[in-house]
Amino acid sequence: EVENNNLDVKITGSELETEEKGAEEESTRASDSNILDVSSDYPREKHISIQRHLADLEKLADLKEDERKPCPLCPEEKFKACYSHKLHRHLQNLHWKVSVEFEGYRMCICHLPCRPIKPNLVGDQTFSKMGAHYHCIICSATITRRTDMIGHVNRHVNKGETESRFITVTAPKTSHQVLKESATDVQVLPNYSTPQKSDSYFNPKMKLNRQLIFCALAVLAEERKPIECLDAFGATGIMGLQWAKHLRSSVKVTINDCNENSVKLIRENCHLNKMKVKLNTKEEDNDEAMGDGEENTDTIEVTKMDANVIMHLRSFDFIHLDPFGTSVNYLDSAFRNVRNLGIVSLTSTDTSSLYAKAQHVALRHYGCSIVRTEYYKELAARIVIAAVTRAAARCNKGIEVLLAVALEHFVLVVVRVLRGPSPADDSAKKIRYLIHCQWCEERIFQKEGNMVEENPYQQLPCDCHGSMPGKTAVVLGPLWSGALFNTGFLRRMLFEAVQYGLDEAQPLLKTLVCEAECTTLKHFSTHSPCDENKQEECGVFIKTPNTSAESPLVHGKRKSDEVIRNVAKRPKSESSAEHPAFYYNIHRHSIKGMNMPKLNKFLCYLSEAGYRVSRTHFDPMGVRTNAPLAQFKTVLMKYSTPTYAGGQAEGPVHLAEDLQAGEQVQAAADGKVEDAEFLEDDPSGVAATMFTKDYPTHCAAD
Repeated sequence: EVENNNLDVKITGSELETEEKGAEEESTRASDSNILDVSSDYPREKHISIQRHLADLEKLADLKEDERKPCPLCPEEKFKACYSHKLHRHLQNLHWKVSVEFEGYRMCICHLPCRPIKPNLVGDQTFSKMGAHYHCIICSATITRRTDMIGHVNRHVNKGETESRFITVTAPKTSHQVLKESATDVQVLPNYSTPQKSDSYFNPKMKLNRQLIFCALAVLAEERKPIECLDAFGATGIMGLQWAKHLRSSVKVTINDCNENSVKLIRENCHLNKMKVKLNTKEEDNDEAMGDGEENTDTIEVTKMDANVIMHLRSFDFIHLDPFGTSVNYLDSAFRNVRNLGIVSLTSTDTSSLYAKAQHVALRHYGCSIVRTEYYKELAARIVIAAVTRAAARCNKGIEVLLAVALEHFVLVVVRVLRGPSPADDSAKKIRYLIHCQWCEERIFQKEGNMVEENPYQQLPCDCHGSMPGKTAVVLGPLWSGALFNTGFLRRMLFEAVQYGLDEAQPLLKTLVCEAECTTLKHFSTHSPCDENKQEECGVFIKTPNTSAESPLVHGKRKSDEVIRNVAKRPKSESSAEHPAFYYNIHRHSIKGMNMPKLNKFLCYLSEAGYRVSRTHFDPMGVRTNAPLAQFKTVLMKYSTPTYAGGQAEGPVHLAEDLQAGEQVQAAADGKVEDAEFLEDDPSGVAATMFTKDYPTHCAAD
């Protein structure tokens, strides 16, 4: 009997197990059937707040004249049931008028408890304050504000996501727009001006930046051929396409981007411009992408890597960095494998930190303490160059600044790489701190050396510390204290800009040449740099070889017959005639109640006084000069004329104004001794007329 009982227990246990397994199988089948049902119902019905017409919204309420009906989009706590005429006004004014329209549908505001509501201390007022929301017709999101809902739908449209989960809407194909710049066609997305994170970015305002970089590459291509150049952040690939299309066999272009969509767009743009694409060391077999009669000369290599990775793996002669924001994260990799006498150009678009609007960000990225000054754009350029110098010095390389441009949207720096510890030491010594007076805005770089001075204010030419209370100066930096331009390189860039017809870059390059030579446009002269076999660039003599296939350039050689460096042998007299650092704004230092002379005339006056002077691209009203601020103001005061208003009144007011004008003339004659001496020493009488020509005749008679 016991054995039979045990047998019965075993049988009943096995039956239970089989029943449980059967129940699990039935539940899984039921869940699978539910999933199939949900997928078969896709796209599911739209939310009741999304309607085409107001009449469709009224049908939900089932309006009848003799019955009270609640609002279909409001809970009873918010809107109680009412008659048809009142409910019609409620639906029209509070739901339909504030709706968001999209492809014939209206997304009305909904007050139902569809959205998870955070607990509120008020309790009863939760629905009235936080319950209103919109249902997106494309996705299942709920948005509280109408403006946010409009932006949410626009983002869907920009991405091409118009296929709704609630209604069947035909999704249009993303059509690419073709733009042309410098004889190069590129396909861009419709939202190229305001892209998403996964989209390629194309900025038409950076055309001048692209032209300057092209001119720098064209100058390097004249020195040695062929050169390997890298566009580390390709985006649409327009910059690399311009290099390959115009320079052809002189360059081997590599366009890199870490975004898959950008790489695909770069390949399409290469085919659009009839260029062969080289991906993963295998050329694509596409006969349509080839130009007529062209072989491997128009081949562009497109890579999908991180910029730091590709610069660590390969060596290049020319590297351009144009990331979104700061480029300090890629400097170490750029200088690791760049070849000797190669060029590194970088575009920084983090102008908020460089232009002293976000000073804490500048301290975090560049390690510099800055304030907003009148010369903030040049300060930004020197900050970037200082970061470049430190990165190059860590790789035992020095730099030679060829070009530094700071405009509204970007800061462009182009440097030549000099390999070796001696150039690295020389470049590192040019990083100094700047003493800036906050009262008169006079500035000067600190002296070399590590000795601590008792009174650092003595280095400033001004005497604001003695006449003003408290601390008057701040220390900015560390900054680059060397030259910002290379005259020989800029002249060659101007020649290339004229040769390739780059009209927008030519005026800026002319200004840069004058600024580098610290001269005015009247003394500006252009000559073809190709007539000379040797050209000097700040101590680096570069011989331009005859282009022939018999003399290829071997990269990586420290000593070459075509490159002669004599940085160490340069006499000290050349370094003493450095071009002036920083500039003064003529409006910032104008005298109250005086009319300033024209800027071009003022430049002539400063030049006649024996100072080097030129205009600057950093500031349209800036004057770059080696004159101290005190002498700058003295010359400005000499050639400024007094301002008078209301000198032609009638009656006794006219007499009072005449007496006041006469007193001002007498005070000017007695108090300005320097002006009187200047009038005596002026044989032409031009300065004398400046103080008398604006006076009325009756004032002169008095």
